Amino acid sequence: MKRTVAAIIFLLAGFCVFAQNGTIRELSGIVEIKKPGSSSYVAAKAGDQVSQDTIISTALKSVAMVEIGSAVILVQPLTRLSLTEISASASSETININLQTGRVRVDVNPPAGLKASMTVTSPSATASVRGTSFDLSTQNLYVQHGSVSFTGNRGNSLLVNTGSDSQVKTDGSVVDPLDTRSGRLLPPLPAGVDTRAGAPVETFRSNGAIIIDIAY
Repeated sequence: MKRTVAAIIFLLAGFCVFAQNGTIRELSGIVEIKKPGSSSYVAAKAGDQVSQDTIISTALKSVAMVEIGSAVILVQPLTRLSLTEISASASSETININLQTGRVRVDVNPPAGLKASMTVTSPSATASVRGTSFDLSTQNLYVQHGSVSFTGNRGNSLLVNTGSDSQVKTDGSVVDPLDTRSGRLLPPLPAGVDTRAGAPVETFRSNGAIIIDIAY
């Protein structure tokens, strides 16, 4: 009887979800946090604990490295985000981030047997991890490694794989990574061509270059 009860308790423990905290491992420049229930921001320092509903804000030329479970989040300059959900169980962890402005680099490396769910939502799009590493601004995605499910406000979802990028278009849909890559392979437009009307090839090349150039 005792063995049966112990087995049931052990089984239920695997389904028990508990709150999880993150830690600011490193920072540079001016980094502030606003803790749940607080009305003001305070200066952050290395070693600070961050919990669900904490807001993290970085100033110009300022970065913060935040570790939450198996995820490492590099909060880049001029970024504000909220940790909307941080939870874990014996077999899984869930991390949801609301990226209000700016850009983050996300690396997820769960140990064997642990299922990690990582989602970053911006005003324009949502990126869900199916791999390990990606850069996301409010409208642009570049996948360093693995695969990311990228969804625009319009609702269409595309899988973006290693070395590919995508962006949110003005109508709320997201660009097919194949179209983005094809645009880079095209020759430059002739001199004198007006690109202010929003020629897609030039737009895609510009955003792709920005993502690659400033990635750490």
